[in-house]
Amino acid sequence: MPAANSAMLKIEKLNHYYGESHTLWDLDLDVPEGQCTCVMGRNGVGKTTLMKCIMGEETTQSGRISFAGDVELTKKKIEDRSRLGIGYVPQGRQIFPMLTVEENLRTGLAVRKDGSKKIPERIYELFPVLEEMKHRRGGDLSGGQQQQLAIGRALVIEPRLLILDEPGEGIQPNIVAQIGEVIRRLIEEDGLTVLLVEQKLPFARKYADRFAIVDRGRRVAEDEISGLTDELLIRNKVSEHYPEI
Repeated sequence: MPAANSAMLKIEKLNHYYGESHTLWDLDLDVPEGQCTCVMGRNGVGKTTLMKCIMGEETTQSGRISFAGDVELTKKKIEDRSRLGIGYVPQGRQIFPMLTVEENLRTGLAVRKDGSKKIPERIYELFPVLEEMKHRRGGDLSGGQQQQLAIGRALVIEPRLLILDEPGEGIQPNIVAQIGEVIRRLIEEDGLTVLLVEQKLPFARKYADRFAIVDRGRRVAEDEISGLTDELLIRNKVSEHYPEI
């Protein structure tokens, strides 16, 4: 297990291509254990591609991704990365609309390392609405409820690292705030490490501990969240994406 405040996830010199298009350029990123790191930047700069590379949905051409100190992820299959303790909530949620809430949650149990078939009570504690609606089909839920379901499904493996790709996209503000509070509880009460892509500047400033800005496939800034100033965003030419500035 990594020492306190060490990197739960370490990315070094990562390169990725879509055909002949070079999308990630020698990208470095440290994700400290027990903290929330927020990846920010304009649309189309490689943030989602980076998340997919971490999970093995995209193949990297060079570089290294290390998990929990010394586990090399680059050649591992998606399910093996999940079994190591990485939960993933992709952009768009990707729940099963015809399955019930409970059935959706159970799909995540398949990659639990201990083989348990029981949904942890912690899921319902964090998201009471999922217990209230566990017999309803996923497709009947609101967008915000579906996002809570997607996060709950990722948490059933009781991960050490949770990756969230734009968890607040297209959902009502009160649910966004609830998700932010759940993230902080998971970090402070459970010791979880969180890596998220987020375009909402107030959300990042309130709930993240650290940030990294990606531009044209490169990490151009990284610091504690207190360093995420308007001046920095303007200097890195991403301020136009944030109407709050």
